[in-house]
Amino acid sequence: MTILIFTASLLGAMALGMPIAFALLVCGVALMLHIGLFDSQIIAQNLINGADSFPLLAVPFFMLAGEIMNAGGLARRIVTVAMTLVGHVRGGLGYVAILASCLLASLSGSAVADAAALAALIVPMMVKAGHSRAHAAGLVAAGGIIAPVIPPSIGFVIFGVAGGVSISKLFLAGIVPGLMLGVGLAIAWWYVSRNDGSERQARASLAEVGKALVDGFWALMLPVIIVVGLRFGIFTPTEAAVVVAVYALIVATFVYKELTLKDLPRLFTSAAITTAVVMFLVAAALVASWLITVAEITHDIVAMVQPFIENKTLLMIVIMLLVVIVGTALDMTPTILILTPVLMPVIKAAGIDPVYFGVLFIINNAIGLITPPVGTVLNVVCGVSKISMEEIIKGVTPFMIAQLTVLFLLILFPILVTGPARWFAS
Repeated sequence: MTILIFTASLLGAMALGMPIAFALLVCGVALMLHIGLFDSQIIAQNLINGADSFPLLAVPFFMLAGEIMNAGGLARRIVTVAMTLVGHVRGGLGYVAILASCLLASLSGSAVADAAALAALIVPMMVKAGHSRAHAAGLVAAGGIIAPVIPPSIGFVIFGVAGGVSISKLFLAGIVPGLMLGVGLAIAWWYVSRNDGSERQARASLAEVGKALVDGFWALMLPVIIVVGLRFGIFTPTEAAVVVAVYALIVATFVYKELTLKDLPRLFTSAAITTAVVMFLVAAALVASWLITVAEITHDIVAMVQPFIENKTLLMIVIMLLVVIVGTALDMTPTILILTPVLMPVIKAAGIDPVYFGVLFIINNAIGLITPPVGTVLNVVCGVSKISMEEIIKGVTPFMIAQLTVLFLLILFPILVTGPARWFAS
């Protein structure tokens, strides 16, 4: 009965058109009334406690870093580096989009920002070269969702806080799976573009490659700083977010000189607005999370999946299918916040490594960003690329299949996640 009230109140509030944060509060009130524990002070207290978290300070700084990178020329230089390296091969612009997606993912951690920037830069060039607009836009959308997997990742920060999992370990464990998503996209792009008759770009000379690498050096150093800093314990993920934001600001202002003091209020305001939305959502979700624990919903969930607990692979497949279904209706952040407190007790009961689960969970949620009808990245790329939703769904399908295949491989072979994670953490 408690699970029914939780689900019905949440879905009912969402069906009425309430924002997710308010729907979560309604769900919390419904649970409190059901268990006879209603007290407005408890709601207020948990709202404040939900946002009062040191690791969550990473969110505004990563948001700000993403704004600075896009406005300050770092993202454009990354694309230029990718263009000089692989732009000349058959279907080269597609490989440029994939390589640039992986590099940008290591800078901002925001799928929407990366996909929007790449769609504006790459899609017109791909169409001009003879590629299908649908496949070009679909590839950029699929490449954008690598951002929540390769550190720095806002998704890992939120999951780590909600699930009580080490964010540093999540960051380091996401590197290889994120690169595997890129390889999967490259294979899918080779298959899709092998007979499309597109023009090849001229091969960049060694001088042009060298110039692009020198020009993009300061942007390319950022992921190195993050990985080295986390690997050797120089800073925590929260401190890494501050380092990223300050570094991007210095490079964009004093090295590339594409930002001025007049631009900063606009960037700070944009980052603050986005952060406010995310933080209120996190606070509201942690109210619901506290009540899920008090109402012992997790015990009921564990009992429901008991037949699968002995087989870890089968349990992971069942959970991932559930997340795929939820991801078609909910955005990434609310899905993480709603499902993490429900699923973590199941994962612990089955003896599954929480870091391994977190990586797969975030990959699955990232894929949800390109699944219709809610897919945020899909909608953004659709608008930027001036293409209909029907066309982009057809264009993104082969790339989504490739990424789901990578996810399935990670379920079958956990060592692909846990092995590199242990090496980075040792």
